[in-house]
Amino acid sequence: MATSSLPSTSMNKLQRHDLLSLEAYAAQRNDFRARVMAHKKNRTVHLGAHLTLAFEDRLTIQYQVQEMLRIERIFEAEGIDEELDAYNPLIPDGSNLKATLFVEYADVEQRKRELARLVGIEHRIVLTVSGHAPVTAIADEDMDRSTEEKTSAVHFLRFELDDGMIRDWEAGAAVTLASTHPAMREETAVSETLREALAADFA
Repeated sequence: MATSSLPSTSMNKLQRHDLLSLEAYAAQRNDFRARVMAHKKNRTVHLGAHLTLAFEDRLTIQYQVQEMLRIERIFEAEGIDEELDAYNPLIPDGSNLKATLFVEYADVEQRKRELARLVGIEHRIVLTVSGHAPVTAIADEDMDRSTEEKTSAVHFLRFELDDGMIRDWEAGAAVTLASTHPAMREETAVSETLREALAADFA
């Protein structure tokens, strides 16, 4: 895959100096959270009634890191670096999109049944840029979240795109997302709002 024209993978990663102190975050949290929620709304797509993909970027990951630091009361450099090491891989690198996949059922018993029925669904999420071959998500690179008996309700996905796909995406090509799992076949067209929001991940 040719990526020489794309930015360095390290340029977009969060550093300690990008983060607010616990005290500063506490003071700004409500406003920051409202900004992030509005931002995430334009980066989220429902794939049928029970699958949701939330596409991550630097801002959404900063929010997750700040929340973890707040909850765990982490303020020492070593602990902050551990959180950054855990979350930075979820920020897109310029040649890809990264998303959190949620398998959503309100009823606990139904959720148990469906997670057993949907084993492997994280490996069956496909993105297609019109005119190009489909791209199947690479799932859960940090750790397996499925067993032979059931899948997890949350997965982390990476979609790798080549330069031609990115050029056509930026030029306005139609994009679709699909689940090809035999127990849950779904497909949806990516809205113009979402397509434009995700185009920023290639910049």
